[in-house]
Amino acid sequence: MCLVLFANRPERGRPFVLAANRDEAFARPAAPASWWTFEGVEVFGGRDLDKGGTWLGVTRAGRIAAVTNVRDGLRPPPAGVESRGRLVLEALTRPGPLRIERGRFPTFNLLAGELRGALFYARDDADQVRVEPGLHGLSNDRLDVPWPKVSRGLAGFTAAGAEGAPTGALFDLLTDEQRAAEGALPDTHVPIELERALSPAFIRIPELGYGTRCSTVISCDADGTVAFEERTFDTAGRVTQVIVERIETAK
Repeated sequence: MCLVLFANRPERGRPFVLAANRDEAFARPAAPASWWTFEGVEVFGGRDLDKGGTWLGVTRAGRIAAVTNVRDGLRPPPAGVESRGRLVLEALTRPGPLRIERGRFPTFNLLAGELRGALFYARDDADQVRVEPGLHGLSNDRLDVPWPKVSRGLAGFTAAGAEGAPTGALFDLLTDEQRAAEGALPDTHVPIELERALSPAFIRIPELGYGTRCSTVISCDADGTVAFEERTFDTAGRVTQVIVERIETAK
């Protein structure tokens, strides 16, 4: 993922709502969200057909996990590391906070935990911390760092009603293509033209074969019912598939 906005308020009638975009090279093969099994646990989410794993998923036990990379230049991952998608699967299928071996994965931000309970945030260079209840945003830097896409997304999330936001309004946030002003851009050690092209919530860089591949909205009611909706896009930003799944998680 490259943008994750979520409302985490366990005490509310709709305790968890998430809106997220996955940005990736279109040449990297992937399967859309569906049910599949990892180590005997059913997972609903997309699937990376190159390295395995997933970028975002939920389980019938009511667990959720999502990962973003940490952008620092255009350097490839070091040799010998595992895919971040494997980390998401481990977070989905192993209860409790993970014990993550440093250096096992490329740089990452991980959000993982219970849809109706404790959520944890972990980064490759720091210990896990519990996420405080409230509205949060994550891109390719630490949790709640106010990159323009995060700030605009959270403002829109709030205006739409946060936990009560209609699904359509959340997808509208995710398709925002407004680029940040040069003075507001983060410095992630990539060329300024690329930094600007990567600054919106929804990315289209067809000349590089890169952009927002899918948008996902997940909400969980107090009774454990999860609504999962995903829209996939082509290189022109057109919707090519819509997947809707209703999941009854363990009470």
